[in-house]
Amino acid sequence: MEQEQGTGPLDLSGKYLTFTLANEHYGIRITKIKEIIGIMPITFVPQTPAHVKGVINLRGKVIPVVDLRLAFGLAQKDYVERTCIIVVEVANDEGGVLRIGIVVDTVSEVMNLRAEDIEQAPAFGGGVKTEYILGMAKSSDGVKILLDIDRVLTKDASEKLFQQMAA
Repeated sequence: MEQEQGTGPLDLSGKYLTFTLANEHYGIRITKIKEIIGIMPITFVPQTPAHVKGVINLRGKVIPVVDLRLAFGLAQKDYVERTCIIVVEVANDEGGVLRIGIVVDTVSEVMNLRAEDIEQAPAFGGGVKTEYILGMAKSSDGVKILLDIDRVLTKDASEKLFQQMAA
């Protein structure tokens, strides 16, 4: 098999924090992760989309929290002992960063992925958008969906809410 030079996809190798949602495995680049905390009381904010659970007070900083299950259209699930909030930093339109908490079912591990273990997201056709997927990581226990967390969290209408809370 001949390898083309200079036309390959972006190098996606590196370390990823992996987690689960509804028995599916996902990963986010470790450089986007600020910290992982257990579930804690979330203050509801009226007139926000259902996937925006509210805000938390994290050491004096108000952080908006998104339930990633709901953002992805999955069924809501009660929070349990293994439910976590991953605090991530995402880029905003002004070139700054926003800290946002994402609720996930469980945090799994940090994986070091090689470029050859990652494939581009498949084309699903029919208008299915996959721009929020960096790639698909092949592992011994299946496929992990690698998320572009900047696109996942800032592409929807709640971006302005996040910016107001972060100000």
